[in-house]
Amino acid sequence: MLILKNVTAAELYPSRIREGVDIAIEGDLIKEVGNHLCARYPDAPYREMGGKLVMPGIVCAHNHFYSGLARGIMASIPPCPDFISTLKNLWWRLDRALDEESLYYSSLICSLEAIKSGCSSVIDHHASPAFIGGSLNVLRRGFMEAGLRGMTCYETTDRNGGLAELRAGVEENIAFARQLDADRQKGEPHLMEAHIGAHAPFTVPDEGLAMLREAKQATGRGLHIHVAEDSYDLSHGHHHYGKELIARLDGFSLIDSKTLVAHGIYLSPEDIALLNERDAFLVHNPRSNMNNHVGYNRRLADYRNLALGTDGIGADMFEELKFAFFKHRDAGGALWPDSFARFLANGNTLLERNFGARFGRLEAGYKADLTVCDYGAPTPLEGANLPGHLAFGLGAGSVTDVMVEGRMVYQDRAFPFDTAPIYEQARKAARRLWARMDQL
Repeated sequence: MLILKNVTAAELYPSRIREGVDIAIEGDLIKEVGNHLCARYPDAPYREMGGKLVMPGIVCAHNHFYSGLARGIMASIPPCPDFISTLKNLWWRLDRALDEESLYYSSLICSLEAIKSGCSSVIDHHASPAFIGGSLNVLRRGFMEAGLRGMTCYETTDRNGGLAELRAGVEENIAFARQLDADRQKGEPHLMEAHIGAHAPFTVPDEGLAMLREAKQATGRGLHIHVAEDSYDLSHGHHHYGKELIARLDGFSLIDSKTLVAHGIYLSPEDIALLNERDAFLVHNPRSNMNNHVGYNRRLADYRNLALGTDGIGADMFEELKFAFFKHRDAGGALWPDSFARFLANGNTLLERNFGARFGRLEAGYKADLTVCDYGAPTPLEGANLPGHLAFGLGAGSVTDVMVEGRMVYQDRAFPFDTAPIYEQARKAARRLWARMDQL
């Protein structure tokens, strides 16, 4: 057992602040939250927290760790006047250039930086067409070495190799899910989970959707897919299939409570209603949408289930929440910070649906995934105004500690191992990756 003594316990939704309480951790679970727990458990070691803000672990609900070595990229990138050219000229060249080494360092670096930003969990969406088989286990290695909880999947698509590529992507999703099941039966900690991944409706024909349905049924996992990130996806669906995007996916039994749809900017009211009816999740990625100039989702308030992600632009969810709120206000939206705090908290609901455990509250029986911040509030900090502190004050620079599965993976702003050699090797791998891109 470990007791975190004298914390300011903060829960995002429903918002609640409790000052001067203790949190007892036993194994991977919270055992008790209350006062004077050191007296209640006199033999337990404790750590004096000095009133630091402790909240349930933060979740990035949609990310692309394969893009980890793209920062400051120095490859020859042609002009990208629209979204499709951005995909073809940049991201689809980057993912084709990935090999095992570059993918490993992408995953490890992204995991370290997610933890430093306060994330205890990241939900990933992967693509590496020249290295499909075994790629998800390489990603998993990076997560595990950093100590990050996560989910990942392979981005099934036909954009490079037709049906053969589709089959390879589906097979990798199935193999990874079954490997996780086998590892759990051996008693390994349940720190990774799987979705059944797909790129987007415009690169997955009906044959591919049928394969995804079979993979979903065979593994019991849910679909993770980009939908309506750009208006092209919508037009393509209307042109080639005569259907709305979610309706088409639902026709293959792919939409349910484990489904995660990223972006959804151009979804119709009918498709939004169908997502809500199926209890599925939309993940909003405001900074990525702004960067790709694809438009703004003006229907956030219409979704039953909405979470926040970054779509590969780091994993700073404090910053993502701020961008989400300020962009919404700039677009004339009516939502206030409390809604965006709920969206951030909803990442833990996604974990609950996939890990079969309780996440997102500071209560007995919930997973001991925690984010700790040293935040000196200049105004009163209460449950009613915690969302305002998130929108206008708290940031990743406040993060001092992150606990995952009851273990401190980041403590006093330091990892339990030297990260400098990792960054040095990542820089070398990045140069090799960029050189391969210029050969494509």
